[in-house]
Amino acid sequence: MALRRAVVAVAALTVMTAPSHAQTYDARVAKILRATPLIDGHNDWAEALRERERDARWTLDLRSGLGQHTPPYNTDIARLRRGMVGGQFWSVFVSADLPGPTQVEQTLDQIELINDIVRRYPDTFALARTAADVRRIHAGGRIASMIGVEGGGQIDLDLAVLRAYHALGAGYLTLTHVKTLEWADSATDTPVHGGLTPFGVAVVHELNRLGMLVDLAHVSEGTMRDALRVSRAPVIFSHSSARALDDHPRNVSDDVLKLVAANGGVVMVNFAEVYISDGYRRWAAEQDAEKARLGTPPYGGLYIGQPDKAAAALAQWQYDHPAPPVTLAQVADHIDHIAKVAGADHVGIGSDFDGVGNALPMGLSGVDSYPALLTELLRRGWSDADVAKLAGANVLRVMTQAEQVAATMASEAPVNATEPMLDAKQ
Repeated sequence: MALRRAVVAVAALTVMTAPSHAQTYDARVAKILRATPLIDGHNDWAEALRERERDARWTLDLRSGLGQHTPPYNTDIARLRRGMVGGQFWSVFVSADLPGPTQVEQTLDQIELINDIVRRYPDTFALARTAADVRRIHAGGRIASMIGVEGGGQIDLDLAVLRAYHALGAGYLTLTHVKTLEWADSATDTPVHGGLTPFGVAVVHELNRLGMLVDLAHVSEGTMRDALRVSRAPVIFSHSSARALDDHPRNVSDDVLKLVAANGGVVMVNFAEVYISDGYRRWAAEQDAEKARLGTPPYGGLYIGQPDKAAAALAQWQYDHPAPPVTLAQVADHIDHIAKVAGADHVGIGSDFDGVGNALPMGLSGVDSYPALLTELLRRGWSDADVAKLAGANVLRVMTQAEQVAATMASEAPVNATEPMLDAKQ
């Protein structure tokens, strides 16, 4: 009996001292992210600060507590550290509704804001232009900060403006945002060109020559296919998901995923609910239709001119028709799908934090939540090596290859032809 009690006591002690699965996963994630920087392809923090804080954006304390603001931010320095972020493409977004010169002005303002944040917090951030910069900065314990210009309208039909952005540190250009441009079709607007015009092809060529990444988030499938056909360097989708799981035109079809694999590019999965859950996408469309029917501003309808009645009726509709829940596991489903179709070498993370408000999945509310997503993938049987690829190794490879392509094009002259010249609009 005494021997039996001793055996039971030893067994109990073993259970108490053995690491739990969660502790094991945490240790694996930490080890992965010490060796490989976690790089998010798209965060709209700079634009959110500019829009909400106005002049206070230059002095606001960014270290902690921004998640308690109204509305809350998804990003601050304390949470970036908890999320073990090693590199970030900070998005420079300007509304596609603005005139071209205004877009250029506001783009320059946001580039300066990112530079200012880096200057104010040198122990946390450092500017990076190359893959080697990212690795060096990460090894030194700081967050490599890169810049992505989120819309081809922001070059205002001028390749000299694109070159100026590059000189100021921009690392990618998203070819369109929500509107079709004179030279490229958007995913969320009426297609006009069937993809890229000759000027659009010249934009891709100039991006390749400069070593900037071609970003195909937001573009139509025709534009995706044209850019994949003409780009000499691997492309990125800085914040897009899998269309097979959510049939939003912003997402990437299986056919295009195969082209991305052949190109060597990477699709960086977006966390926004509308791009993750097809059920949520349909619910959101129904809600928009109800807003229009009721006359909720800016719509006209049943209660036009009576905003209180419209708001009350919409609240009742939302109570009767709750949004379907969207979860971290569904984001992992998109990552799994892209890895299955294109391969684990062609998937990454592009959260869209601070660009979609609170329309984020349960478990992915801010920049401190990346480890939870990586843990979910480890639970599903992903190897540490493949999680490292997803976290940052894939986009570092793409950056390196884009730099190599630029080196081979160094003797080529800049493209100076205008959009009317190339698209025969004289």
